[in-house]
Amino acid sequence: MSDDEADPELLALLRQHLQGKLTLHDGPETGVLQGAEYVYDNAIDVAIDMRACKNAAAVIYAQMQQKGYSPATWAAHELHPSRAELGDDAMVAFVFTMDLLNFSFWSELPEAERFTIEYRGRRWTGYWSLVAALRRALDEGIPITDSHFWQDEEECTLDVLRHVFRSCTNEEMPLLAERLACLREAGQVLYEKYECHPANLIDEANGSAAALVNLLARDFKCFRDEHVFEGRRKPIRILKRAQILAADLWACFEGEGYGDFWDIDKLTMFADYRVPQILNSMGCISYSPPLSTAIRTKRDIPSGSNWEMQLRACSIWCVELIRREIVKQNPDCRLNAILIDFFLYDTIKEMEAAGQETVPHHRTRSIWY
Repeated sequence: MSDDEADPELLALLRQHLQGKLTLHDGPETGVLQGAEYVYDNAIDVAIDMRACKNAAAVIYAQMQQKGYSPATWAAHELHPSRAELGDDAMVAFVFTMDLLNFSFWSELPEAERFTIEYRGRRWTGYWSLVAALRRALDEGIPITDSHFWQDEEECTLDVLRHVFRSCTNEEMPLLAERLACLREAGQVLYEKYECHPANLIDEANGSAAALVNLLARDFKCFRDEHVFEGRRKPIRILKRAQILAADLWACFEGEGYGDFWDIDKLTMFADYRVPQILNSMGCISYSPPLSTAIRTKRDIPSGSNWEMQLRACSIWCVELIRREIVKQNPDCRLNAILIDFFLYDTIKEMEAAGQETVPHHRTRSIWY
């Protein structure tokens, strides 16, 4: 689109206004869902099967009811620390650090050889390896969740990070240098704007999850997960880690204190490589032959590429359609995209552990997920 062309979104708003149909929504918006819908409407390599989404909605809701999925599910995991254990401010610092570094754990090596953290007599891989490593570091007296530590170039070095994330196998944690860069940047921003503590960042959001996501994307480049998509002037905002930070706070604090967000339902699913995988295995999303071949042969799909944007954005829109179908069929239920995402992620990890994966996940190595 050239600068001389009218913005179609502004034209749509004007048209709604003239027709008396314009509804002004209270509070901030992240724009993630709108961008996802745009990509879906213009996608040629990823499609959504509406009938499969309806079937999936029934299955997902039934299983979530059976397993009792709620914000409390987050704290129930043995590795997630509790508020009673750390205290509220330290809990916020832990969650902030966790989601600051919550990206790129996949490995091409066999299970026994991949990056693994040994902690409390067990071995942890994937996302849980991050949580285990952070907890182990704190047990060892390393202030890994302290932004002052991140800024200290003599104390917080790449070698120290290698020690924090040391594996019981020969494979090193992916993107260690990039993780150090994220810590450095976040420490600097927290120092300059939020008196060195992420709790002040949450206070700045005034109880709005969308505002918190927007603040993270505005102030921290390492949270600014937005990308160009052909045909749209504005970037497509995915904001996976910014959104999951707000969601983890909500779940960890069970909607109270630092997790009390009046607009938590504005958040979407968190577009990574696992949820698209299970949506595809359920028949909810399908791929063009070239994209399907690339995924099945485990070819690298560059971050921000057209294929990757379609995979992530269409997954967001697909989960939104599933959520709407669940609410339509169960009007009294309180269910948001966050809990659906948590459920789908846990389910695909269970399938992986049981050797029941029918298709591989796509391969993209980046700091965004």
